[in-house]
Amino acid sequence: MLKDSEAFSGFAAPELGAARTFYGETLGLNVETLEDGNLLALHLAGGRDVLVYAKPDHAPATYTILNFPVSDIDATVDGLVAKGVTFEKYPGFDQDDKGIARGAGPLIAWFTDPAGNILSVLQQ
Repeated sequence: MLKDSEAFSGFAAPELGAARTFYGETLGLNVETLEDGNLLALHLAGGRDVLVYAKPDHAPATYTILNFPVSDIDATVDGLVAKGVTFEKYPGFDQDDKGIARGAGPLIAWFTDPAGNILSVLQQ
């Protein structure tokens, strides 16, 4: 029934101004303001868009909502730290001083946006 639908994803933030600054300036994404400032479109590589909508009583998810594949995780983490991003450390993961998990699976490091939403960079 929906196999040909061009689905998209979205998530909430309590304040879109902070989200616009973080995703546009800190992460360097192409961000478009829609619906008279009540909605943001993050234009991602590969022609994918993700919507960010305002939700004043927002509670961040306890899981990763957006993953960014990168070719060099160390350089990416260093670059994001230079822009003020702090990487999270979670119990049960073998993470180095930078916060990069180097165990089984892809190299991955988690960080949060201003709303507390969990994001990651990962290198396969």
